[in-house]
Amino acid sequence: MHQSDFVPVSSRVTIQDGVYRQLRDALMTGRFDPEQVLTIASLAESFGTSHMPVREALRRLAAENALEIAPNGSARVPAVSKARLDDLCRARMAVEGLAAELAADNLGADDIRELERLVAAHEASGRDESVYAMLARNREFHFALYEGSRSDVLIQLAETLWLRFGPYMRMLTRNVEPILQSREGETYTRHHHAAIAALRRRDAAGVRQAIVDDIAATQDLLRPFCD
Repeated sequence: MHQSDFVPVSSRVTIQDGVYRQLRDALMTGRFDPEQVLTIASLAESFGTSHMPVREALRRLAAENALEIAPNGSARVPAVSKARLDDLCRARMAVEGLAAELAADNLGADDIRELERLVAAHEASGRDESVYAMLARNREFHFALYEGSRSDVLIQLAETLWLRFGPYMRMLTRNVEPILQSREGETYTRHHHAAIAALRRRDAAGVRQAIVDDIAATQDLLRPFCD
């Protein structure tokens, strides 16, 4: 990611929170390469801030295992491996599968229509926008579904796992973008459609299985590109 893509932090939020949120979103949507080094000085220049809020934001992200902090205070995006990918996907299936299952009893017709709108936006972004926009729409769908679980704990765990999954999202943008953009929308959102169909049936186990299958499909796409 080019650090010039960051925007100045508004006074409406604390500077540290603004830096943290932008870095967090960038990590979750695969904007940084695995093992990329992020220096405090360059980030502070990009955000138009002093070093302190950047340092504190990097520490927060390191506490969530999204970054690794070097002795000089710079941060590094974690490396990727098959073992780490498999471990993260196993955890995601457990946490996100349960959140999806719990959502089945709580989401009404309006909620389901909103999920359908998000799937349509995801498919449109795959045809007409960048892969980053597509991944952002994908995240919106997942967390709109998980909100239906009404479990703050599960949602927080899912967010942490997505942060740690950031380097693999970057691999999607680099290695899988031609595959994703060459397919019809219903191919790469088929599990989202399956989840919505299960929600309409009030089939909690079916919703969970659709999300597990979605994560497994991403895992299968990524494994050939990991050491």
